[in-house]
Amino acid sequence: MSGETSDNGKMPVLFIGHGSPMNIIQDNSYTQSLVKLGKELPRPEAIMVVSAHWMTDGTYVTCDEKPRTIYDFYGFPRELYNVDYPSPGSPEKAELACRTVKKEPVECSDQWGLDHASWAVLRHMYPEADIPVFEMSIDYSFNEWHPKMMQHHYDMATELRELREQGVLIIGSGNIVHNLGLIDFMNVNAKPYEWAVEFDEKVKANLLSGNHRDLIEYLNMGETAKLAVPTLDHYLPMIYTIALQEKGETLEFTHEGFQHASVSMRCFKIG
Repeated sequence: MSGETSDNGKMPVLFIGHGSPMNIIQDNSYTQSLVKLGKELPRPEAIMVVSAHWMTDGTYVTCDEKPRTIYDFYGFPRELYNVDYPSPGSPEKAELACRTVKKEPVECSDQWGLDHASWAVLRHMYPEADIPVFEMSIDYSFNEWHPKMMQHHYDMATELRELREQGVLIIGSGNIVHNLGLIDFMNVNAKPYEWAVEFDEKVKANLLSGNHRDLIEYLNMGETAKLAVPTLDHYLPMIYTIALQEKGETLEFTHEGFQHASVSMRCFKIG
């Protein structure tokens, strides 16, 4: 139950498919799974979100005492822009992330806050907004797929494991399948494309088998990969999550499904 510590004192790590901002105000099977997660997880000292919506040249973390709520979406109902998520920040844990990563410099930034990859999820998991939250950006200076680039992100993420020992819940927030060019925006329950289901199922099989190599070099999973992952921004947070899986740790899917035909809402927990 929430508030208890894990058996070995180490926090689990999550990948959350966050999907449309409309999930902020909707009650559906996906948001219900987030509520359930928040009640079942050990209570973290702080939360670090690796965000698909903070792409930078280099890697940064938010070190603010009071991070601002960022409305990084346009054309949605006014109700969404009236929602606030006033959680405190965690400068101490953010600075720990800076010290822990050796593969490339990680620096503090006061130019960001909590975008909807964070607060749209956490609003359901921790509605009281009483747990300190900070974000980590994704270095997008590479911006084109290459095995060495993907491996770089994976290797860097492994260096974050100490944060789990220090009570930090790490969440990669993106989507495994995320093609906005082919989205059925008007129908959240639209039948998913066959190529989307095929790729999502291949990823599922590799997650269960622990085949991180094909997840890193995802173009090896066939032609559907190009449609499922037209850009890397929403896929890379999953790479950060699997990099934190240690030997013997189990992986459990906390939600499966699609929204708007071309967005996989698959979520999972490690540890």
